[in-house]
Amino acid sequence: MTEKEKMLAGQLYNALDPQLAHARRIARNMLKEFNDSRDEEGEKRAQISKELFGETGENLWIEPPFFCDYGANIFAGDNVYFNFNCVILDVAEVRIGNNVFCAPNVQIYTATHPLDFQMRRDGLESGEPIEISDDVWIGGGAILCPGVKIGARAVIGAGSVVTKDVPEGVLAFGNPCRVVRALE
Repeated sequence: MTEKEKMLAGQLYNALDPQLAHARRIARNMLKEFNDSRDEEGEKRAQISKELFGETGENLWIEPPFFCDYGANIFAGDNVYFNFNCVILDVAEVRIGNNVFCAPNVQIYTATHPLDFQMRRDGLESGEPIEISDDVWIGGGAILCPGVKIGARAVIGAGSVVTKDVPEGVLAFGNPCRVVRALE
């Protein structure tokens, strides 16, 4: 298996692999162009997003600056909005449903690292996919940790650290993020 195949399978892989480093460089070059674009260059931004992401629906809007590892592992539905300074570490798939809104500084991390220091020193890491269902709102500065699923119509409060799945139709916030109440 290649390091990329291991990465996408959720196995330990070497993040320093030349093929992966090259893919990250391509994404960073695209992001530089995207992040340096002006507001009146909306069509240019949309084209870069379509080339960068694995899949995009209608009406994807991303306020620069935006950052990701590869982009190709991000799959966004219709009417998805990322406010300023969002980060997606997409070493595993990130699936985003329709009508999802992310406030400024939302961080979505699929990447995780071994607890063993020698393995980290050797450049090994892994990833777990993240799924965000339809009609989710994620508040400013929230962090989604590897492997979490956010249910449809959930609202994640600002500053939350989501370490476990969040069911559909709830308001959840805190560190760690906890369900506070059901939404009507």
